[in-house]
Amino acid sequence: MSKLLIVGTVAFDAIETPFGKTDKILGGAATFIGLAASQFNLDAAIVSVVGGDFPDEYLELLANKDIDISGIEVVKEGKTFFWSGLYHNDMNSRDTLATELNVLADFNPVVPKGYQDSDVVMLGNLHPLVQSSVLSQMTKKPKLVILDTMNFWMDNALDELHEVIKKVDVITINDEEARQLTNEYSLVVAARKIHQMGPKYVVIKKGEHGALLFHEDNVFFAPALPLEEVFDPTGAGDTFAGGFAGFLSKAQDISFESMKNAVIYGSTLASFCVEKFGTERMKNLHENDIQKRLQEFRNLTQFDIELSS
Repeated sequence: MSKLLIVGTVAFDAIETPFGKTDKILGGAATFIGLAASQFNLDAAIVSVVGGDFPDEYLELLANKDIDISGIEVVKEGKTFFWSGLYHNDMNSRDTLATELNVLADFNPVVPKGYQDSDVVMLGNLHPLVQSSVLSQMTKKPKLVILDTMNFWMDNALDELHEVIKKVDVITINDEEARQLTNEYSLVVAARKIHQMGPKYVVIKKGEHGALLFHEDNVFFAPALPLEEVFDPTGAGDTFAGGFAGFLSKAQDISFESMKNAVIYGSTLASFCVEKFGTERMKNLHENDIQKRLQEFRNLTQFDIELSS
């Protein structure tokens, strides 16, 4: 069975959207990535850190999804990473109300021995030095390394980010981040510049407007499924990354054609994530729900047109 190593935050979120607000709930990049990837029945593990205030039931939730949690360090005297955000009416823009690094500030990841030979490594959004540290612990070169990052690291750790980007096969970022990283407005030109930094594949997420996959001269676009209601976009990008990484781990095929399907799976799973607050929808997602929505995606994008010769 293919092994998937997931590195990222396991955290608390407090969210307010036009549809309501929450107190502290389960969040974090690795959480959303892991829940999405668990749909593929993989041998997966999470490397992260939490404080003594993190409920056992949350760890049990991950373990019950057959995710190895031995790489989640528990700092008994510490507090778990916390993020709070307020979404505006368009649900695309948000204000960060609080970011408390807590135990994440001194996080030194330790990859469990059983996962140092993982086939696929998914580096969730973390400090680039932490991401590099994980790669240095691998005992063999992974078949695929996927990196997610954000504009915060472009502002505060750009040199370190460039170093880790050199070492990965795929980068997933949103359109705003792609433009910031390259100083290019055209996403086609931005993707070409990112290719030159190291990654063979570039995935640019455009939120409710879908996602673009670039590889050499090939481009693939997947729309986002039009939804009646979007309650909470938090974690949608990480859910996309988890579906993308999970599909490729299961398929054991990293061709461009396989990547196209991975983008569709990622978009499909992300469409569930936004339907409820936090991880609520992802916790109770069933295979038949996914298959039905994949069919909706197919219906959305399939057409037959006569081309003149």
